[in-house]
Amino acid sequence: MEMEVWPGKPYPRGATYDGTGVNFAVYSQVATRVEVCIFDPNHPAQELARFDLPEVTEFVWHGYVPGMEPGTLYGLRVHGPYDPLQGHRCNPHKLLVDPYAKALFGEVDWKQPVFGYTLGHKDQDLARDEQDSAAGVPKGVVVSDFFDWGNDRRPDVPWRETVIYEAHVRGLTMRHPAVPEHQRGTYAGLAHPAVIEHLLKLGVTAVELLPVHESADDSFLNDKGLSNYWGYSTLNFFSPEQRYASRRTPGSQVAEFKSMVKALHAAGIEVLLDVVYNHTCEGNHLGPTLSFKGIDNTSYYWLMPEPRYCLDFTGCGNSLNASLPQAARLIADSLRYWVTELHVDGFRFDLATTLGRLGGGEFNPNAPLFQIINQDPVLGKVKLIAEPWDVGLGGYQVGRFPAPWREWNGKYRDALRRYWKGDENLAGEVGHRLAGSSDMFQSARRRPQASINFVTAHDGFTLHDLVTYSHKHNEANGEHNRDGADDNQAWNCGVEGETDDANVIALRERQKRNLLASLFLSQGVPMLVAGDEMGRTQGGNNNAYCQDNELSWVDWNLDARRKALLEFTSRLIQFRHRQPVLQRRRFFQGEHIWDSHFKDLAWFRPDGTEMSEQDWQKPFVRSLAFLLGGDAIPTPDERGRRVIGDGLLVLLNAHHEPVRFTLPQAEHGHPWVLEFYTAEDSRGPEPVSASAFELTGRSLAVFRAALSDSQP
Repeated sequence: MEMEVWPGKPYPRGATYDGTGVNFAVYSQVATRVEVCIFDPNHPAQELARFDLPEVTEFVWHGYVPGMEPGTLYGLRVHGPYDPLQGHRCNPHKLLVDPYAKALFGEVDWKQPVFGYTLGHKDQDLARDEQDSAAGVPKGVVVSDFFDWGNDRRPDVPWRETVIYEAHVRGLTMRHPAVPEHQRGTYAGLAHPAVIEHLLKLGVTAVELLPVHESADDSFLNDKGLSNYWGYSTLNFFSPEQRYASRRTPGSQVAEFKSMVKALHAAGIEVLLDVVYNHTCEGNHLGPTLSFKGIDNTSYYWLMPEPRYCLDFTGCGNSLNASLPQAARLIADSLRYWVTELHVDGFRFDLATTLGRLGGGEFNPNAPLFQIINQDPVLGKVKLIAEPWDVGLGGYQVGRFPAPWREWNGKYRDALRRYWKGDENLAGEVGHRLAGSSDMFQSARRRPQASINFVTAHDGFTLHDLVTYSHKHNEANGEHNRDGADDNQAWNCGVEGETDDANVIALRERQKRNLLASLFLSQGVPMLVAGDEMGRTQGGNNNAYCQDNELSWVDWNLDARRKALLEFTSRLIQFRHRQPVLQRRRFFQGEHIWDSHFKDLAWFRPDGTEMSEQDWQKPFVRSLAFLLGGDAIPTPDERGRRVIGDGLLVLLNAHHEPVRFTLPQAEHGHPWVLEFYTAEDSRGPEPVSASAFELTGRSLAVFRAALSDSQP
């Protein structure tokens, strides 16, 4: 099949359809020749044509094919040095995925020769393999960017009003009875009216989707009959995962993803993506050659001083080197594409410390990629969230990311878990976390919303399992329970696993409500994991990354207890939305503001006395209270008007015995209104005229003082 090829342009990179043909542009500093291979859409392993990119401009190989249409399948072959000792792994026998492909079709077949070296050879990766890998490599798809967005507008929810719902596209809807079977586990399923209705009733403002970049299942998981369900094994940073499309035709995933975003936006819900720019699925020097490794290994990856080997900050075999110009450009181009063409509203960066490492491997808040993103007129306006750690030396960097980044606050998670299971010496730590973690963020002039607060995440126990298991139970992963974290700060309430004991069940339900209430009463941005509002369990598995089955999927068949938890969670989130004092833009001063009746923040002992410095140091303090002054908010609203909300009094008792609290006097002698009491899931709101309130062991209560006529 002969093809006419014009010189084309070196930009934009990838395969770009302009209405009359397709321009191809591929960066490689080491290539001596770059071929494009065209494949039969009906028989993707069958090559129809092959042509060279005829021009090279500043290491970008490019060419234009007139008449080529969207839906065309293609791959790359890069000629150049195969010299692993110098870090070079070009091998034209291996078909490669274009790093800028906008969609992929097909999966990696590990039975095909997808490794650049001869498996089993005594010289390992030094021995180049010359078998053709095309049958085992996904093909890029030429796509058209046209999509009818109509009047789509970004919800642009302020950080102080944001409530994040972390969800897996597949896991959220696979068991949803209202979603048509052919749409379950897909982008279309997530956009189904029944799912959106649940999100709106719950009160979340943003869904944070586990990775939707095209990923590859690991060969060792395939051998066990498992898969990389979470998707933290990226193959391509521009392509939406094809397995989440309800139609499996080349390129259809792009339009379906856009339709999902459009539907969520119409409901006022933002779409955030969990992105994995810290490593790829190509692994270490013994991993497969699927894309970057065969195109220009030294321009994309961190390599050891002996460049045959990868420098691994991620625990996944390799690390993308964002301090290199081309790797940083790739990441920025990818982010910009998802924002401009697919209309996403922000990103959560997995193992983000890796992206801030410089040439010597040390983390720097002023790293090139952070500066590029901050200065970019598109990316500087979207929501940016860092998972502020990796597994390298000095990897834990919570509190050190630059503005405007927000950070997953692992210290918040650990403190709240430990407090509610009854650990000692936590009063001061919990005080900081509930008040927005000023000890971590204020010195850099950041705000409370710099902290993304969470008690659970996809990685670890679910909320139900956190109070049901003290130890991980990961046998289903096939690694003899050796995988997953051993330190979970979990407590099973006296019995390991499920039980019929009514007292244990009641305590567990109370602990769930305690943790949820703490989360949504804290300053900062709360994040809830999909299913936690309904008591989802993984049977004690705290590392379900490979479980694409009912162990991981959200169960929508609710009994009375799970319905009650859902209702309690929805009430909590809606209450948070109504209370300006829970959405403060500045840290507390512990003082009266303006002519306020209450201080902006005051802490009390159970006897009603304000806590002293000595009180905070006592190791056995498990019972304390805090009062938020709704009339002591220093920042005005968007129109410059003073904000006055309700005063909130929160009583916390992590002790196993009941504790009697003396209540401060409310405004003008009006009674406090009990809004929530975690010892009774449906109690409140109700006036409380007494001057004291007894909290049962391990419970929390929230009282409201109406300081504004605007509050119900």
